[in-house]
Amino acid sequence: MSFAEELRQRIAAGGISVHDYIAASNAHYYASRDPLGKAGDFTTAPEISQMFGEMVGACLADCFLRAGAPADAAYCELGPGRGTLASDALRLLRGVGFAGPTHFVETSPALRGEQEKRHPTAHWHDDVDALPERPLLVVANEFFDALPTRQFVGEQERRVVLADGAPAFAPEGAVTREESADATAIAARLAAHLARVGGAALVIDYGYAGGEQRDTLQAVRRHERVDPLAHPGEADLTTHVDFGALAEAAQDAGARTSRVISQGNWLETLGLGPRAMTLAGNNPARADDIAAQRRRLSSEEGMGTLFKVMAIHHRGWPVPAGLGQ
Repeated sequence: MSFAEELRQRIAAGGISVHDYIAASNAHYYASRDPLGKAGDFTTAPEISQMFGEMVGACLADCFLRAGAPADAAYCELGPGRGTLASDALRLLRGVGFAGPTHFVETSPALRGEQEKRHPTAHWHDDVDALPERPLLVVANEFFDALPTRQFVGEQERRVVLADGAPAFAPEGAVTREESADATAIAARLAAHLARVGGAALVIDYGYAGGEQRDTLQAVRRHERVDPLAHPGEADLTTHVDFGALAEAAQDAGARTSRVISQGNWLETLGLGPRAMTLAGNNPARADDIAAQRRRLSSEEGMGTLFKVMAIHHRGWPVPAGLGQ
């Protein structure tokens, strides 16, 4: 029996919550494929341009140095994709004397295989609770958006049921609230770790600073938006990240958080423009491509406004560059 048939049987037996539908669908989806790139379903910022990972690496390198360059610090990434971001970020970090190990939180066998090709000495973990007791330089890029989310229509939790033989949402009506206890729990556990042993984390994702009240559930398959109920386990399901909720959870766990700003603002503040000009100068034949990559990463028409950035950090560590008040 296929995954879709098994899930349909669960739905037919009485329906399941949107939270459980996302959890089951994404668990199957990520366990069974590499979803990135032209041959996959979507492309993340690190796969668009090396400049993204370089800006992340420069930010972490600066934070590492201003924290006193702790010799026991480690690099950590949550949901590291193919390991592309880590390659670009670590190139900058190694350049300032960072010599620590690499730790990945990844559950997908397919993606672990891709990561191992680029980072054969990395350490892999199933969750943040297994991270080492040492200061961490953490990146979570497009990680929290894929975690299961509860949706509410008024005070009723939205479910997936069968209606006229096809999956449908119930009750009918506009979604008035979304909550991801999974996301806030992971943010709290990561923050508690940083508050205990030191370090800083960059959270980069599409979302909002707090207070948004609408349905943000979406599905992407073969680089196209599709009905979230049409291809269970065969499309990437995400919701917008509530950065306000993550910040509250992190603060309650003893860490500090930065302001939330747009990805475009942050990247340009860190020097994306000069870096693009340098790359174009060194590669004149690719100048137009590099300019297009910059626009895609930072413009309002690209990822620049929808995607947000926030830091979680130990009270004794500096606010990462570009995120101070």
